Amino acid sequence: MCSGMALLRNNGELFPERRVIIDAALNSISKSDHGSKVSRRGRRFGRITKHRILRWIILVLALFSIFLTIYGLKKFLQAKLESRFSMPQQDLRGERSLKENSSLYNVENPPKNKRRKHLPCDVGLRQSVGALIEPKNYINFTQFSLDYIDREEKTSQKDFYEPRFGGHPTLEERENSFYVKNQTIHCGFVNGPSGYPNTGFDLDEKDRAYMSSCKVAVSSCIFGSSDFLRRPTNRLISQYSKDNVCFVMFLDDQTLAKLLAEGNHPDERGYIGLWKVVIVENLPYKDMRRTGKVPKFLSHRLFPNSRYSIWLDSKMRLTSDPMLIIEYFLWRRKAEYAISNHYDRHSVWEEVLQNKRLNKFNHAAIDEQFNFYESDGLPRFEPSNHSLLPSYVPEGSFIVRAHTPMSNLFSCLWFNEVDRFTSRDQLSFAYTYLKLRRMNPDRPFQLYMFKDCERRALAKLFRHREVPSPPGTA
Repeated sequence: MCSGMALLRNNGELFPERRVIIDAALNSISKSDHGSKVSRRGRRFGRITKHRILRWIILVLALFSIFLTIYGLKKFLQAKLESRFSMPQQDLRGERSLKENSSLYNVENPPKNKRRKHLPCDVGLRQSVGALIEPKNYINFTQFSLDYIDREEKTSQKDFYEPRFGGHPTLEERENSFYVKNQTIHCGFVNGPSGYPNTGFDLDEKDRAYMSSCKVAVSSCIFGSSDFLRRPTNRLISQYSKDNVCFVMFLDDQTLAKLLAEGNHPDERGYIGLWKVVIVENLPYKDMRRTGKVPKFLSHRLFPNSRYSIWLDSKMRLTSDPMLIIEYFLWRRKAEYAISNHYDRHSVWEEVLQNKRLNKFNHAAIDEQFNFYESDGLPRFEPSNHSLLPSYVPEGSFIVRAHTPMSNLFSCLWFNEVDRFTSRDQLSFAYTYLKLRRMNPDRPFQLYMFKDCERRALAKLFRHREVPSPPGTA
């Protein structure tokens, strides 16, 4: 009994009888060399198995420790977030105020903005152009005479003189040009004294004659092969507009060569679809973006007899009838200038930071322009005050204009800011508009800023083919 209990203690899984049989077998095997090897392998196998099991146990314990660490950290962060969002409203306002008063030029730490999807919205255009009639009292806007400087003489006796497309207006001349009065101002297309070469944007005389005949113009441009050619959607344009509206696409030779290589060949009249192709020679600026501001802002100079114009950025395809657009944004609103607000930003301060973050232009040049505007009284945008503008930052890819004296003056002033400072026209829009209003309180300018979602409903938006870097970009 005692010997049986001992066997059970040493080999709890075996009965005594089985143990005796196994011992006998092992003894017989161990008498031979082969048996000795088997016995040694068995012992070695046992040791190896124990080491493996030990390593697995250590690995499982390590993984379990890592899990506990991560779980504890997650709980800690969750508690921190809950405590933050449970702060009193007064503390939240204080925190917000602190952020707003922090350095506006801290480009290294931009706020984290989630990308939002911007969609079109309904625009109440009329069903057809058949019943369109221009209101009789529509032209009852501020009236004055506006002429333009087309040639400058040398401003000094120094040998070096370089004619510029925008001319060389002094700060005094610039200041005086903001007053609404009968005047002659700088507004592009300024040549130097006799004997100097033209300053640029040279057009063929036949194209000039065609553009002088236009009463309503839709225009766009592609310089430096920066975009594909987007043709207006033919079936959505009325026959009346096809017969009475000029659709003009300004191109340079480089872009025309690219379009030809892609199979876009003008017909015998110079049209690609609805676009009348007009080639621009001798571009006035090395910066293609700045060159693109010429047809964008100075349509009243390019189409001197036109009463209305629509500017369309080359990244957009027109999907609405231009006469219906003019009726909706100008006649119905009693406006002489219509442009959409920016889809994301409304403060010029924000726009300055965004241009720096994305290196849209040389940072020093942006600072110089913005500091000048601040010193001249550019106010901060107040969301609660919509009496002036719903936004100080426009989305300038779509502009609808009546060629009235005030609209033409504003366009010239805005172009002059782009010519003097940076080509980022969104930085100078609010300053130009607010200064014009401030200096002429009794001479109203009827500018209507519409929603960006309406712009998206009127034209299909595409990406640029490429974005050429302007000289001086950071």
